[in-house]
Amino acid sequence: MDSRQRGKWGEDLALRYLEDKGYAVVARSFRSRFGEIDLIVKDRAFLVFAEVKLRKNANFAYAREYVSKAKQRKLTLTAKFWLLRHETKLQPRFDVIEIYAANEESEPEIIHIENAF
Repeated sequence: MDSRQRGKWGEDLALRYLEDKGYAVVARSFRSRFGEIDLIVKDRAFLVFAEVKLRKNANFAYAREYVSKAKQRKLTLTAKFWLLRHETKLQPRFDVIEIYAANEESEPEIIHIENAF
């Protein structure tokens, strides 16, 4: 599996996890000139912009550490761009979903960080 396929697989895992928790999908892989948001989902009173980070393990660093200030800025600008085009009364929130899985056959460990930044 190449990195693009692995990324899609991670997003699929994250989406299934969120749907099992009662979240409803709004959009996937939303792109703008500012960047990309992996998942946009509804959670009760929140519109969640979720960044998915898939790693084989946390030996080098936690996956959440790859959501740098620069990445947060890109995500925020992309979310603002989305909100300009889609009216909502839901409160925006940024979550990070860490997934650790050595390969497709291994049981993934999913860590959901709500209101990450």
